[in-house]
Amino acid sequence: MKIRVDLGARGYDVHVGHGTRAQLASIIRERASRAKCAVIVTSPKLRALPWFDLVTGLETDVVEVPDGERAKTPETFVGLVETLAQRGLSRDDLVVAVGGGAITDLAGFAAASYLRGIDVLHVATSVAGQVDAAIGGKTGVNLVAGKNLLGAFHQPIAVVCDLDVLETLPPRDFRAGLGEVVKCALLEGLGAEELRLMSFEAQVELAISLKARVVSGDEREGSTRALLNYGHTLAHAMERASILQGHDDLRHGEAVAIGLAFAARLARALGRLDDAGVEVHDEMLASVQLPSRVPAQYDTADLLEAMSHDKKAHHDLTFVLAGPQGFSVVRGVDATLVRDELEHFRGES
Repeated sequence: MKIRVDLGARGYDVHVGHGTRAQLASIIRERASRAKCAVIVTSPKLRALPWFDLVTGLETDVVEVPDGERAKTPETFVGLVETLAQRGLSRDDLVVAVGGGAITDLAGFAAASYLRGIDVLHVATSVAGQVDAAIGGKTGVNLVAGKNLLGAFHQPIAVVCDLDVLETLPPRDFRAGLGEVVKCALLEGLGAEELRLMSFEAQVELAISLKARVVSGDEREGSTRALLNYGHTLAHAMERASILQGHDDLRHGEAVAIGLAFAARLARALGRLDDAGVEVHDEMLASVQLPSRVPAQYDTADLLEAMSHDKKAHHDLTFVLAGPQGFSVVRGVDATLVRDELEHFRGES
C-alpha cells in the first residue's frame, strides 16, 4: 500500500508491504529523475544480511556507520558529510538511508546539511523505524546534554517499508518496536483487546497512517505533532542516561513503553486519568510483552535532570499526558510531584 504524507509539493508516499525494497529503483526514477549518484548509508550488520540486495538504478556507493545510537554522534555526522563531499555528490543526487531510526536520523541530517540540502530516501528496516522514525522529516544526532538536540526538519522524497526485512530482526528488537505501535494505539483510543485482534500488518498501517496524518497537518511540531512524543519525556531521559553511562542496553521502543506507563501514572496523580486508564496502558504493554518499569540502574535524580533538557521543555518539566478531553502537552509539571511519582513507580511490583 501507499500512505501519503500530504505536504503539497513536498509530499511523498510511504510504500508499505512485503518485498517493497524491489521497487527502490523505480521510486528513485520517479522522485529523483535527475540523480546520477546515490550513497547508501547503513551499518555493517545490516549490509551483511541476505535481504541487502538493494538496486538504486544509479551509480552507488555504500557507507557504513555504527549500529544503533552509537551512530548518532556529532563526530559521525561530520564524518558522513565529509564522505558525501569526497564522493562528489551534487545537489541532484541523493542519500539512501537503510536502517532503523538511528540511521535514518543521522543520514537525514547529513542530507539536510550537505550543500544546504539534498534528497534523502529512507528504507526503514526496524519496526520503530517503519512506523515512526523514518516518517515526518525529523533528523538529528545526540549531544551529551540530551537526545536529538542537534538536527533539522528535512522531509524524505519517499519511505520504503519492506515487511520482509523485519523477519531478520532479533525477537527483542522486533518486540521493542511495538512500543511505538502501542503509543499510536493509545492516541487513537484503542484498547488492549482491539490491538491484540489486529494483524501485524494492520498495526503497522494504523501507526503509519496516524503519523502521516499528524505530520500532514503540523509538519514542524507547532501543535498536534507534539502529541506523538507521548511517553518520550522519560524515554529520552533513560536513553540519555544510557549514553552517559556508556552502554546501549535499552531499546528505544522499550524506553517508550516504560515512558507510557509512567505518563499514565503521572496523569493520574494530576487528576487527569483514573485507575482504569492506567490499567489500559498496562494491559496494552503486557499484551506485546514490553517492560513497564524503570530499570534499577537509572537514578531518579539523573532522570529528572535529563527530563528538564527534553526538547519539548521550556525550562520546565513538560509531558504529553492523557486527560478527560484527550491528550495534550502539559508544561510546568511540578518537579517534586514527578520525583515522588517516579519513586512510587519504581516501587510497584
